[in-house]
Amino acid sequence: MPKKSISLKELRLLVVDHDPDTRKILTTLFKLEGAEVIAAACASEALEVMLNYKPDILICDICLPGEDGYSLLEKIRTLNKQQIQQEIPAIALTAFVHEQYRIYGLLAGFQSYLYKPIDLKKLVFLVSNLIKVSSYN
Repeated sequence: MPKKSISLKELRLLVVDHDPDTRKILTTLFKLEGAEVIAAACASEALEVMLNYKPDILICDICLPGEDGYSLLEKIRTLNKQQIQQEIPAIALTAFVHEQYRIYGLLAGFQSYLYKPIDLKKLVFLVSNLIKVSSYN
């Protein structure tokens, strides 16, 4: 991985996590990288944000209050289709470390599935790569 900071200037991120500290850390991290970030604490809040904010990447906790990240991603994909938008790349964050959960997450539509605690450099690198890949599509 590169030691140099990767510029994510003008990248729009939606971070969804029930933990306020995680939201704050990820928001600060990506703002320092030049991204525009909106954070949500739950699925319903994230869906409301999606109506007016068109993020380039979704970073989503799996264990959310009231509704899990799998269900949220399905609703976001449906919303993208209704609004005739390109499918948003999504990264799952979770404490569920069993392989079956990772496989389920990838089958549910997440492009990547990261375990907590999160390696922040790896996450920034992954976001950068997802943007490069999605810009070719």
